[in-house]
Amino acid sequence: MYRILRYIYMVVVLLSVSMAASAQDTRAQEEKKARLEREIAIIDKQLAENASQSSSMLTDLSLIRKKISNRKALVSESDRVIRQYSDSIYLAQKEINRLQARVDTLTAHYSKLVLSAYKNRDSRIWYMYMFASDNLGQAFRRFGYFRNLSTQMKNEAKSIRTMQDELALKQERLALLKKDAEAVKAERQKELDNLRKDESKADSVVKKLQKDRKKYQSQLASKKKEINALNREIERLIANAMNKDGQKTGSKKPKAPVDMKLDAEFSKNKGKLPWPADGPVVSRFGKHYHPVYKNLELPPNNGVDIALAKGEHVKAVFDGVVSQVLVMPGYNQCVLVQHGNYFTLYCKMKNIAVKAGDKVKTGQLIGDIDTINGQTQLHFEVWKGKDPQNPETWLR
Repeated sequence: MYRILRYIYMVVVLLSVSMAASAQDTRAQEEKKARLEREIAIIDKQLAENASQSSSMLTDLSLIRKKISNRKALVSESDRVIRQYSDSIYLAQKEINRLQARVDTLTAHYSKLVLSAYKNRDSRIWYMYMFASDNLGQAFRRFGYFRNLSTQMKNEAKSIRTMQDELALKQERLALLKKDAEAVKAERQKELDNLRKDESKADSVVKKLQKDRKKYQSQLASKKKEINALNREIERLIANAMNKDGQKTGSKKPKAPVDMKLDAEFSKNKGKLPWPADGPVVSRFGKHYHPVYKNLELPPNNGVDIALAKGEHVKAVFDGVVSQVLVMPGYNQCVLVQHGNYFTLYCKMKNIAVKAGDKVKTGQLIGDIDTINGQTQLHFEVWKGKDPQNPETWLR
């Protein structure tokens, strides 16, 4: 008995865990879909703003290609959901067929009972049949048969009604599954149509870039100067902050020692840091080549660029101390935050809410994102000492 109860308990626990995992997976997929759609909406707004301000064609191309990537992910998600619906519809139809066969069998058996009861409906025939028994035992058996016939008919009728109700519910659920599946298929087709439009736009931008190479090379050269200037300035500021003799360059004022406890805490949170703002990454870390002029190397990106909605708040990703607030060409206002021997940089902002020397907490407001030449994008960097890191490996 104990073993049976233990087995039942284990089955219940496993079913509960399975249902919880399934619900969690569904929530995760819904959140992923919502994020992809939210990112597409942000990119659409930026593309509209870029069009009105004749912004960089290269920026447009990167935004469109990011949108294409998101649309492909949405189509892939729709395919996964459609497969799930197909499996559920198949299983539901199989169960309906099983129930229908059971109902048919019960109905046929019930018909026989009714026919038998009809033939023996006259109580006098029943009595004569019992009195004609060879012995008392046979008479009792015949009496039991007539007595149980009515009860059996009622039970069979009840079973048929129960089965029919269950069958109706299954058929209703199947109809809903088919309806939902059709809705997902329609949504998938819509995403495919939008995907083709976006790919057509990307092709159009590529042709424009190919048509006027000198113009876009000039834009690229100007951008390269801005990036190099920012990189040099950040390297200088970090070198000052980490000066081994404890002095700032050109200053006799002693510098506060590096907070090694904070340094260790920051290091332990690699891959767990919150994002400084919610939006799609449209330019990734490292060296890249021009998407059209394949042999043309773009300026290296020491961080990531995140497309945001206008006026979006930018927040600190970890506890630290504001090392510097600076203004750079092409990047507007930037904030450098020190976390021991680690640094985070937040650029292209306005309405800065902190100043040099301020202590900040994780999630604290740093400032608001600015729109520069039609682009509303946060430039974010993570440094380990004098080495730039890929921020996406640090953020969750």
